[in-house]
Amino acid sequence: MLKRGVQRKYLAEFVYGSIDGTITTFAVVAGTMGASLSSAIVLILGFANLFADGFSMAISNYLSNKSQKELNTRHKHLHAHEKNPKKTAIVTFLSFVIIGFIPLLSFVLALFIPYLVPIQFQVSITLTAVAFLIIGSIKGKVIGKNKISSSIETILIGSAAAILAFLVGYLLKNLIV
Repeated sequence: MLKRGVQRKYLAEFVYGSIDGTITTFAVVAGTMGASLSSAIVLILGFANLFADGFSMAISNYLSNKSQKELNTRHKHLHAHEKNPKKTAIVTFLSFVIIGFIPLLSFVLALFIPYLVPIQFQVSITLTAVAFLIIGSIKGKVIGKNKISSSIETILIGSAAAILAFLVGYLLKNLIV
């Protein structure tokens, strides 16, 4: 079992990666559904987002932490609990991809379970909401904040992004020839 300090040390990367992965992937799902595009398009755009954006976030995280570490060394501000840039990047990427996959899960399963096809978007909404609630609860527990209010905050942020993406897809669907 990890020590409590170690669990908290990479919490920011876990929460940031998980929330952003879930929000951006579900935004792709919602926007695609708003535009009335096919499930194949959802999967193509969803997986492209999942890996490209996850990689981008991990590299940005790595460079940011590496720069901060170099700056601290240059100015002789040594921090005993300084984060390892490679580990922060890995935690960010893995949480982004693993938790960010949840909005795509019903579309992947529908390839093998045909009765899911008519409800795959509703299942995606439900699974994504559960993911947001769990991420929010974990965040609340570790930082000592009320788990319910933390969960509600997380689901509201994710819902706002999804609604925006759905509306953009819906409003722009006539651009498709």
